[in-house]
Amino acid sequence: MEELKKKRLIDYFLNGVERAGNALPHPALLFGIFALMVIFFSGIFTWLGTSVQHPTTGETIKAVSLLSIEGLRYILTNMVKNFTGFAPMGIVVVAMLGIGLAEKSGLIGALIRKLVLAAPPKILTFVIILAGILSNLASSVGYVLLVPLGAIIFIAAKRHPLVGMAAAFAGVSGGYSANLVIGTIDPLLAGLTEEAAQIFDKSYTVNPVCNYYFMVVSTFLIAFVGTWITEKIIAPRFGEYEGEIDEEDQKIEQLSSDEKKGLRWVSITSFIIIGIILWGLIPEDGFLRGADGSLLESPLLKGVVAVLFLWAGIIGVIYGLITKKFKSDNDVMGAMTESAKSLGAYLVLVFFAAQFVEYFNWSNLGLIMAVEGANGIKALNLGVIPLMLMFVLLSGAINLVMGSSSAKWALLAPIFVPMFMMLEISPELTQVVYRIGDSATNIISPMMSFFALIIVYFQKYDKNAGIGTLVSTMLPYSIIFMISWMILLIIWLLLGVPLGPTGELHYSF
Repeated sequence: MEELKKKRLIDYFLNGVERAGNALPHPALLFGIFALMVIFFSGIFTWLGTSVQHPTTGETIKAVSLLSIEGLRYILTNMVKNFTGFAPMGIVVVAMLGIGLAEKSGLIGALIRKLVLAAPPKILTFVIILAGILSNLASSVGYVLLVPLGAIIFIAAKRHPLVGMAAAFAGVSGGYSANLVIGTIDPLLAGLTEEAAQIFDKSYTVNPVCNYYFMVVSTFLIAFVGTWITEKIIAPRFGEYEGEIDEEDQKIEQLSSDEKKGLRWVSITSFIIIGIILWGLIPEDGFLRGADGSLLESPLLKGVVAVLFLWAGIIGVIYGLITKKFKSDNDVMGAMTESAKSLGAYLVLVFFAAQFVEYFNWSNLGLIMAVEGANGIKALNLGVIPLMLMFVLLSGAINLVMGSSSAKWALLAPIFVPMFMMLEISPELTQVVYRIGDSATNIISPMMSFFALIIVYFQKYDKNAGIGTLVSTMLPYSIIFMISWMILLIIWLLLGVPLGPTGELHYSF
């Protein structure tokens, strides 16, 4: 009886979260509303004579009204420029075209199947979670392919299918901010961070590889911790599976001879590309080093999105041709077109988000808010570690009612990135802290775009499964992932290790 009451309380809470999230407008419309609010408040604060002193130049920064003739001219003449000049847009489109080729050719799906099917039974859970983390290289393939595959693989191993599904979902969604390779989310977030950083420092740039070291370590952290949670908490809770199994439906599709041949040629091609990169980097006068011979200023790091596009595109085309998925140039272009179509909703969001960010910047409200916020935080004398841990919790809480990672960061970055820069915290550190909170709570957020799909997957093996079933299953992952990531963050900050090749912890001005 007590357990039933607890279940009902969880369901009431989660239903409340879901209703609150559903009550919010579409993210694109939300940014349109925020842009209008900036216009309105810029007029109010200008009328009040609001101003702050710039902490580096000593210049007096005054609020500038968009509710003026000058503001109207700015809005009309810069609307297109704001959209086309928005930093994340171009790099995301380019990266997506290349990765889209690899995905549409079937390469990424084959790699995931190869990795999971080749795993020894003793490390099956670890491999499924690791495969889930790696699947984030290509948008939704992990949700669509790996999560249901996790159930099938666990059935084949005589284990409960929902345990396998939970492990896969934990890797795909809970490990969203960990990976061994740069994916589409990295240039997207880096572009938003750069836009926000330039509110305070016009010359500041953020590279997509800025969090790479932290991501690599996080990959193994989440894979090992996720394995422990699955085996010690989730599996004992579910016990043996007693439902009916449709043998035909549960067959694991093995790789065909063409797929195996395609993977061999992809491996050969990748080794050649790596060889060319090393040839350009290792010699002191290598052609991929910077003008001064520096690795940090190399065109490889500065052009990482172009490298991602070329690498993913080349191996995608090779695999597609060998497996006969691509039979002509029309098929290749068709695959790129399909990838571009998936960006339609993103482009709509970007249009409104770009106006909001640029209005926030032009009116000086972003800088004023950052200065006042930084002064308030300084007065509290919290220290970097407590402040970053609080920001993790804030990001996680917002994720419960607003699902899109890019939409949340487009909202939070213009406020917190410049604010923390004034506290000598780097934009790269602010970004990685946001990613921890966002990723750890993905698996329990009803607003996450694939949440409903995962419930449908669960219902295949448990007809009574609902939101409460899924969240109660994934809650241990969410809590322990967040605690583990916080501990890693604390250790990282104490050691003072860079977050990536271009990701320092501190910002100096």
